[in-house]
Amino acid sequence: MIMNQLVKTFHASHLGKRKLAYDGRKSCYTAGPLPFASKDFVIKLDEDSGSRREREFKVSIKFASKADLYHLKEFLKGQQRDIPQETIQFLDVVLREKPSNSYEAVGRSFFHPEFESGELGNGLEYWKGFYQSLRPTQIGLSLNIDMSARAFFEPIYVSEFVFKYLNPRDPNRPLSDQDRIKVRRALKGVKVENNHQDHVKHHKITGLSTEPTQRLMFSVDESGAQISVYQYFRQKYNIVLKYPLLPALQAGSAARPIYLPMEVCKIVAGQRYSKKLNERQVTQLLRATCKRPEERENVIKKMVEKNNYNNDELVNAEFGIQVRPDLLSIEARVLPPPMLKYHDSGKEKRVQPNVGQWNMMNKKMINGGKVDFWTCVNFSRSNDDVVDRFIDQLLGMCCSKGMEFGPQPLVPIRTKHSNQIEQSLLAIHSEALKTGNKLQLLLIILPDVTGSYGLIKRVCETELDIVSQCCQPKQVLKCNIQYLENVSLKINVKAGGRNTVLEQALLRKMPYLSDIPTIIFGADVTHPQPGEDSSPSIAAVVASMDWPEVTKYRGLVSAQGHREEIIQDLYTSYQDPNKGLVHGGLIREHLVAFYKNTKCKPSRLIFYRDGVSEGQFNQVLLYEIDAIRKACASLQADYQPRITFVVVQKRHHTRLFPADHKSRSTTDKSGNILPGTVVDTKICHPNEFDFYLCSHAGIQGTSRPAHYHVLYDENRFSADALQILTNSLCYTYARCTRSVSIVPPAYYAHLAAFRARYYIEAGEFSDSGSAAAGPGGAMRERVGEVRALPAIMDNVKDVMFYC
Repeated sequence: MIMNQLVKTFHASHLGKRKLAYDGRKSCYTAGPLPFASKDFVIKLDEDSGSRREREFKVSIKFASKADLYHLKEFLKGQQRDIPQETIQFLDVVLREKPSNSYEAVGRSFFHPEFESGELGNGLEYWKGFYQSLRPTQIGLSLNIDMSARAFFEPIYVSEFVFKYLNPRDPNRPLSDQDRIKVRRALKGVKVENNHQDHVKHHKITGLSTEPTQRLMFSVDESGAQISVYQYFRQKYNIVLKYPLLPALQAGSAARPIYLPMEVCKIVAGQRYSKKLNERQVTQLLRATCKRPEERENVIKKMVEKNNYNNDELVNAEFGIQVRPDLLSIEARVLPPPMLKYHDSGKEKRVQPNVGQWNMMNKKMINGGKVDFWTCVNFSRSNDDVVDRFIDQLLGMCCSKGMEFGPQPLVPIRTKHSNQIEQSLLAIHSEALKTGNKLQLLLIILPDVTGSYGLIKRVCETELDIVSQCCQPKQVLKCNIQYLENVSLKINVKAGGRNTVLEQALLRKMPYLSDIPTIIFGADVTHPQPGEDSSPSIAAVVASMDWPEVTKYRGLVSAQGHREEIIQDLYTSYQDPNKGLVHGGLIREHLVAFYKNTKCKPSRLIFYRDGVSEGQFNQVLLYEIDAIRKACASLQADYQPRITFVVVQKRHHTRLFPADHKSRSTTDKSGNILPGTVVDTKICHPNEFDFYLCSHAGIQGTSRPAHYHVLYDENRFSADALQILTNSLCYTYARCTRSVSIVPPAYYAHLAAFRARYYIEAGEFSDSGSAAAGPGGAMRERVGEVRALPAIMDNVKDVMFYC
């Protein structure tokens, strides 16, 4: 607003008829030199509607630098290695100038109700819009556009928001302390407006009063006479508050607070909601944005048409930038699915997946696990007959697929109340110990009310050393064959078995995998939910423990600083007064375990790293590869396995659409590109090793390909070899008979990190049994230091417990 007014006022007189592209912070760009090196301007703005005041701003413009377009051209031709980030940023700002002034900008996206809006529930709504980013690619600069949607506060009175947010039985009752904290968290920092005076005033919410408005007293004058907020509004403005038992909004400073009744304050439109959405809201948002490929492509085309870059005065006339309005046509290859090997005793010993999926009919797991000692506890309201039938059918399914189970439970199956979870688990563990045998698997039927999954997993995996499998009570009632089959796949890997392996790996014919001992790592870091400012980030590293099969992945987790992206504990060392220098860390522990399992040292190390943005590539590369090297050297001074470090990115906005949406030969049932589609030209990096791979079949909406970026490669992979290996691994995911969207070790690391968050926040999550969902909002306010993770017990750690 200020910069727009500056251009409007001084365009001809002082700016040499130049227009400014402003980034919203400290930089602005022009298409040529200004007639000065440094100048101060005074800008006057009228206050918002109805106000009698005028505001004055001082703006200083100083010449900083000139964009190096030659460097950019050389980089795009592959003649320069270092990316001219400042030049690309300046061009990006020019293209963003018009949408920034017309729409609500959030990061690289722009939103407005004119694109579409709708209710999400609990006082929130969604606005649709578009993502926009300028990217250097092999064909030059490309503009990446995608449709997007975001949650915003509804522009309603705060009292109405509170009732929608809490959904209380009686709006005339005072809020409990718990509800008041929830509302305060949701509204802190939100801008509101009121017009009970003769003009509109804006305030930012800093908190809530502890007392309701009818009991909240303050001094009206220097005499010290006290009056309640309720009485004040009645006397001063002739407003009788409908909800005198609601707390007041607090604005202003802590020293001089301003108290405002909720029902006279309206939430200013266009404010994004940055906290975590609940499951119902996520479902609504997904429903609104879930578009099949053809529909999504048309929406994007309309947005580009509406933006009309080539007729934009700043973009085209001032800076001479032209944007081709058509989607880019690129060539892609479709990699064949790998042959999967099952046990020879099954009717079907091998299978070639069809369009990213297959089934377990007539097949047996290649290595069925053996569970001699097991039992079950039921925390649901299902009766004993239903539970017995479910256990019989589940164990029957496991055995029919090649597993072995002891005929009787180690200790009696029992039903317990959902408020006795911890005591029940401890009792089962104690009884099992008395038998002299180790309980290998505990089947758990979850309570009907959600909220116990985190507690169960924390107790079993970090206190009792019990491998567990949770089952949903509604699925226990149904006893659906497909559900039983999927659970049996999980149980088998938790029992140390393998479901299937790549036939080529078994035959030792997989390039870059079978020739020398190879270990594959997956790593991810998960961060606390939005608004949570004290919980640690959690790093997880999984590593393959079998070679040449490469299907069993051992998982380790570690807590680190809040929102710290670099994995801190890949390698650790400390000086012990007695032992001297003591080495440790996640990589070292995995390498030792690999040696114990395979009796060989890995000569090749492939590291798939999830969760890294492009801006962090150099930092991750420098620190994490150095940590891997140190971990190897700590085992043996001359031990230097060849390392390939690949970043896996899923959170990007590149979408691949079929050239012909009607073609059955190039699309799957959902209208998406076929699994195995790989692109490594045109839209990829001008001079680095990266590719897009869509390894999965679409179910609904538009498939998002994974972006693999090789940061370091001592194994000298050819593009074909790494693409085929990565695509083949996507068919080895243990939890289903489908190829998955990202390489399984990265997927497993994400699951392990997610599981570890349950350990420190047990009880604050939604329950979801065999398909764990995201955490729900914590009720209490957290203070204090970063909490360390409880250690995962040894027996649990050695199997794929996170599945």
